[in-house]
Amino acid sequence: MVYSRLSRRLRETGYSSFHDYLAWLENHDGPEWQEFVNALTTNLTAFFREQHHFEIFASHLRTKPSHSWRVWCNAASTGEEPYSIVMTAIEALGQNASFKLTASDIDSRVLATAANGVYRLDNLKGLTPDRMQKFFLKGKGSNAGMARAKPELRRAIEFMSVNLIRDDWPFKEPFDVVFCRNVMIYFDAPTQRRVLERIHRVLKPGGMLFVGHAENFSESKDLFTLRGKTVYERR
Repeated sequence: MVYSRLSRRLRETGYSSFHDYLAWLENHDGPEWQEFVNALTTNLTAFFREQHHFEIFASHLRTKPSHSWRVWCNAASTGEEPYSIVMTAIEALGQNASFKLTASDIDSRVLATAANGVYRLDNLKGLTPDRMQKFFLKGKGSNAGMARAKPELRRAIEFMSVNLIRDDWPFKEPFDVVFCRNVMIYFDAPTQRRVLERIHRVLKPGGMLFVGHAENFSESKDLFTLRGKTVYERR
């Protein structure tokens, strides 16, 4: 996989060997670093993936209907997960609720797609007809076969680039909920622990952490308590 993805960067930059390309990369700051990161990221996602999380999330939101909710989705990819989170919030709290989602990723290309909010109708098959009508606008003419998230969805989301393994997260206020799903399976155990400690710092006491179906952080009981299937509460 790595060979295939980086081979494209060698062709684009004119280098004939991985050694020369990486040596050049390590000695230069510039836009190629972002291209390098983009080439290596994996962006498998879907609307309402792992449905049980959204049911638990909706129930959690309803416990404080007038609260000013702050949520972070730190693997935004092409936007399906952030928009699913906002749809859930609107359905649980109403259109005028105080709800703000920060959606981040390390891949600049997928963030641009997410911010644009335009998808092929084939990628929206998992949505109910009611959600399609309520939250998306179908394209016409040259845009036939496409749909765009309505402005009320896009307004609720702030997209930004955040590298989880760097300790320079830009957040000033803590979050009520963090979605960190199917990210840390790519990290070794010490890196997972460091990221969990940082999430602990930016999450309010009692806040909820949603992780991927293959992720288990039971060894970090000093930070989080398991509250459901791949759902943790910040201690």
